[in-house]
Amino acid sequence: MAVIVRSCTVLQNKAVILQRFLSAVILGTALLFTNVTNAQSESGADQLRQFVRNSKTAEGDFVQQQLRAPKAGESQDKGLKVVRQTQGHFVFQRPGRFIWDTQKPYEQKLIADGKQLILWDKDLNQATIRPAGQALAATPAAILFGETSLDQHFDLIEGEERLGMKWVALTPKKDPNAKNKNDLPYTKISVGMVNGLPKALELIDGLGSVVLVTLDKIQLNVNLPANRFTFTPPAGAEVLRLN
Repeated sequence: MAVIVRSCTVLQNKAVILQRFLSAVILGTALLFTNVTNAQSESGADQLRQFVRNSKTAEGDFVQQQLRAPKAGESQDKGLKVVRQTQGHFVFQRPGRFIWDTQKPYEQKLIADGKQLILWDKDLNQATIRPAGQALAATPAAILFGETSLDQHFDLIEGEERLGMKWVALTPKKDPNAKNKNDLPYTKISVGMVNGLPKALELIDGLGSVVLVTLDKIQLNVNLPANRFTFTPPAGAEVLRLN
């Protein structure tokens, strides 16, 4: 019984964490598609449009940080404080297939095969599976994994240049016919572009919490085997299916 209670509690906690960082994961990986020709002279928004439109696959490394402002009594001169950091490797294939492989400080994989979304936790020896469409519906991935352009769903607003990147803000367009008007958990979504590649993704929620994803060693249009996004839980693993 204790094992079952522990498993359920851990699952609930991970579900909350998954909901909060899934947008960052998916948007960061989904944007990895572009030509970099003459990108340096283009605006950040134009680089991002080219990036989404022109490439099919990508892989690289990521570092994801959850940041917060200093609390009362803490030093206010050091800026945002890192409260959680993970790093690993991603692989992506348009549309709707990716692996977000967290390697440090723990081993966990988020896998989308086009039909379902799988969260594999090595420490728990547990795979949580849910329908991809339903799981991704509340994230920018529902748009970015499709065949339509960003401009159909987002207003792309040219931002400032900082940290050597041209930043672009993505503001969801209002749809009066949308059933769920507050699906996106973030109040601000920004992408930092360099030479036609997204190098950083910054997401801010209504409480001021910041998720920063930096991308490195990006390879575009790589050849991927047909079974690259197939995942089979090891023998003896616990498998939870959520509708």
